[in-house]
Amino acid sequence: MAAFFTNAFSQEIVELKMPKSDKVVVKLMFRNGSVCDPAGKEGLTRLTVSAVTSGGTKDMSYAQVQEKLYPMAAYYSSSVDKEVSIISFEVHKDFLPQFYEIIKGIMLTPSFAQQDFDRVKSNQQNYVDQVIRSSSDEEYSKMALEDFLFRGTAYRHMVMGTSEGIKAITLEDVKEHYKKYFTKNNLIIGIAGNYTDDFKNTLLSDMKMLPDVNVTVPENGVPEKIDGINVEIISKDAFGSAVFMGFPMNITRSNDEFAALMVANSYLGEHRKSYGVLYDKIRTTRSMNYGDYSYIEWYDNGAANMLPPPGVPRTSNYFSIWIRPVQIGKQLRQQYTELSDVKLGHAHFAIRLALREVDKLIKDGISQKDFDATREFLRSYIKLYVQSPSSRLGYLMDSKFYGRTDYINEMDGLLAKLTKEDVDRAVRKYWQIENLKITIVTDKSEAEELAASLRNNTPSPMSYSNFVKSGLPKEVTDEDEEVANFRLNVKNVSIIKSEDTFK
Repeated sequence: MAAFFTNAFSQEIVELKMPKSDKVVVKLMFRNGSVCDPAGKEGLTRLTVSAVTSGGTKDMSYAQVQEKLYPMAAYYSSSVDKEVSIISFEVHKDFLPQFYEIIKGIMLTPSFAQQDFDRVKSNQQNYVDQVIRSSSDEEYSKMALEDFLFRGTAYRHMVMGTSEGIKAITLEDVKEHYKKYFTKNNLIIGIAGNYTDDFKNTLLSDMKMLPDVNVTVPENGVPEKIDGINVEIISKDAFGSAVFMGFPMNITRSNDEFAALMVANSYLGEHRKSYGVLYDKIRTTRSMNYGDYSYIEWYDNGAANMLPPPGVPRTSNYFSIWIRPVQIGKQLRQQYTELSDVKLGHAHFAIRLALREVDKLIKDGISQKDFDATREFLRSYIKLYVQSPSSRLGYLMDSKFYGRTDYINEMDGLLAKLTKEDVDRAVRKYWQIENLKITIVTDKSEAEELAASLRNNTPSPMSYSNFVKSGLPKEVTDEDEEVANFRLNVKNVSIIKSEDTFK
């Protein structure tokens, strides 16, 4: 990706007029994101946004701002991703004049008080040092895969930063970063709801008071070419093995072929949906975990979001599979006397099963019946992405990022014309299972045995309790045998201590 010069995007506006709505939504999208974090101060963009939105203004403290918001039931929030930072405001139309004074103060005259900075910095430091490692191994494995996939590029570090990076950030760094990267020249303004032209013009005029600095966003960089399957096992105290795996993919929403991959992805494993092939094979049939899904772009905060959220557009993309935690050997031995000799849990088998299904889709294609059903589902499902004024506006702004006008409507039109052959062709073009990276967060007791099994392509038979096994049809146990011996192109496997990640 070439460096992004924002003059052409200065004061661009996306409007969604809804005269019957009682709400007004304002979104300010800055083209910066964590790729703009300086080396050695990773996390600066996130900390800057937090200092603005969790701080006061020149006229009011943060506590006073919150006190004024309460009777209006008004709301504002922020998000930072790799390439954009978004500050969103929502209020009932009757309170817009009062609320707008707060918007202006937050954006144009943030206080950057030392006590606010210290508070948000402490929270961010705690997240990187403690929370990400202890609260959710599923989220941990996802962040670790991005670190693994994008080493050597500006995409590598978490949006929240690195441990040493956050420690190095000062209040002066935040003030300078805001002046340099949160300018009127790299801003897209979004407005939705029941607002007047006078309000729109006032907003546009006031946002021109942001710093007049031409912003150059660093290049994302191209991920290094992957040779074979490379695995990093993160060793910690854990109750299972959480797996996230994937490979860079040279396609985004800007490409019309994305619609074909949407069908293939939904068939394989739509996020939090129980009809996908992965979910059916791993959870429903074999009771191995709580769910298994695939993705053709970054899915932010998948633990909380049931629908893909807007506000995380990216130019560097990757295909991925999320295998929610499966049991480790220690658990199986403790729970079932008939499995007292089992050395290894289910991670190796689950990885093989998932990749085997991708391989089958590449080689055999999707059936006409499955194509028809999945395409029709998607044409309805994607309309649920934009149920609220905020999400609708967010997707329209994302569309601008990708060079589209209205992504949801355009994808619906592409899906309507799509054929089974289009899907098969796109899958063969963009998907493969020979060269990818895998992160596994697992228990210390499992790490060495799992690493050896992966390195040596050791057969990994599925371990069932007698009760579960007695109810399985022969076609499942026959398939288990094939999965257990499915050869993977594993080249490198390493074990990392949890405390050594995200430094």
